[in-house]
Amino acid sequence: MSERLFIFDTTLRDGEQVPGCQLNTIEKIQVAKVLEELGVDVIEAGFPISSPGDFNSVVEISKAVTWPTICALTRAVEKDITVAAEALQYAKRKRIHTGIGTSDYHIKYKFNSNREDIIERAIACVKFAKKYVEDVEFYAEDAGRTDNEYLARVVEAVIKAGATVVNIPDTTGYCLPDQYGAKIKYLMENVKGIEKAILSTHCHNDLGMATANTVSGVLNGARQVEVTINGIGERAGNTSLEEVAMIFKSHRDKGIDTNINTKKIYGISRMVSSLMNMPVQPNKAIVGRNAFAHSSGIHQDGVLKNRESYEIMDPKDVGIDENSIVLTARSGRAALKHRLDVLGVALEKEKLDEVYEAFLKLADKKKDINDDDVLMLVGEERVSNSRIKLDYLQVTAGVGIQSVASIGLDIAGEKFEAAASGNGPVDAAIKAVKQIIRRKMTLKEFLIQAITKGSDDVGKVHMQVEYEGGIYYGFSANTDIVAASVEAYIDAINKFVK
Repeated sequence: MSERLFIFDTTLRDGEQVPGCQLNTIEKIQVAKVLEELGVDVIEAGFPISSPGDFNSVVEISKAVTWPTICALTRAVEKDITVAAEALQYAKRKRIHTGIGTSDYHIKYKFNSNREDIIERAIACVKFAKKYVEDVEFYAEDAGRTDNEYLARVVEAVIKAGATVVNIPDTTGYCLPDQYGAKIKYLMENVKGIEKAILSTHCHNDLGMATANTVSGVLNGARQVEVTINGIGERAGNTSLEEVAMIFKSHRDKGIDTNINTKKIYGISRMVSSLMNMPVQPNKAIVGRNAFAHSSGIHQDGVLKNRESYEIMDPKDVGIDENSIVLTARSGRAALKHRLDVLGVALEKEKLDEVYEAFLKLADKKKDINDDDVLMLVGEERVSNSRIKLDYLQVTAGVGIQSVASIGLDIAGEKFEAAASGNGPVDAAIKAVKQIIRRKMTLKEFLIQAITKGSDDVGKVHMQVEYEGGIYYGFSANTDIVAASVEAYIDAINKFVK
């Protein structure tokens, strides 16, 4: 008989801590609803004390979804816990996730404390959270570098205090899989009352072992995994939800089942990538565009004769339909709507009409329209209400001549024009924008990425602009890379010009 593995998704909390990946409340609700359809058991919706935006997101997500448990993160601080409980007031199922660092590094350098005091604080925060909710999860931060004997004492104490789940995070991504698995096994065998709580894994990918450590933890007794879509998260990221789900689906002999509807994986992967402006690397396991691609002649021949010769998973099991409708300039609204549905994007008729018109214009420029193109068009629709918009852009460039750009901007309905020369067409165009937006801005980062191969392809541009000590991120995509660069620059400016 298989055992149930609970999926705790922290895309909207830990995943959103990546610089430049912040979502607004409406976007978070959109992701939360698709996570519910995906079948996750717990959605960590935010860290309510950290900002009014995070507080509001937890409130609204609590209202928007029905059956997943909504979790709010706190420190071992009474005010944090009180605010989290208030944010969770509308959740049908609610959990407070509280905790404290347990490694000697944290105890000595972060808290200037001692082991006994940390245990007392751990017990106190669990008991305080228990006054507000029945379901309390405790995290032992930096458990990966905490010695097992002391960690067992902490875990035993918080379970006795009422913790229903105990999170054993490899916060720094330091552990090797055998070390992390042995840690979970030690706790399962040496903590009195361990049967009263669920052990949870929370692994980071600093050394590229987040998924391996998570799987090792599960095989040694953990029954909750804390994961993110596409493995996004601070630094090198977190454990990928899609990898864990498909590992246990592929290895049925391990007797571990999840509630994940794996056919929804590809759609939510693309949605999160688009909303957070975080491209998925082509060779990413499960959801990368090359995950089921075969370029070798030997591989192609083998797959054509029998898919299982070189594929351990059916692409359809993760939502990749090999016979999906190909979008071209001759495709109708129904075909576009079908593709959006597959990608987990629902649009009202009026919005669909707007996106369809933009789709036809793009289809005239490109031979094939892929999923990233479609999501880019939806993204354009999302930012169409920005205060500053690009009206027109004209650039003269070539070998042996200086580049010149003429630009027109619409700022809250008022028209502005400027022209400038520069070291290349992008430099000239940005200088022209600066003539209109007279602010002291510094371009800190400029990244261009092709979505696929081909001279007619859409290029993505990510920009990082510094203004008055703050860092603002801009994104755009266009078949004209100069236009995409200007649009990304304007997107960043819209974040600080009110």
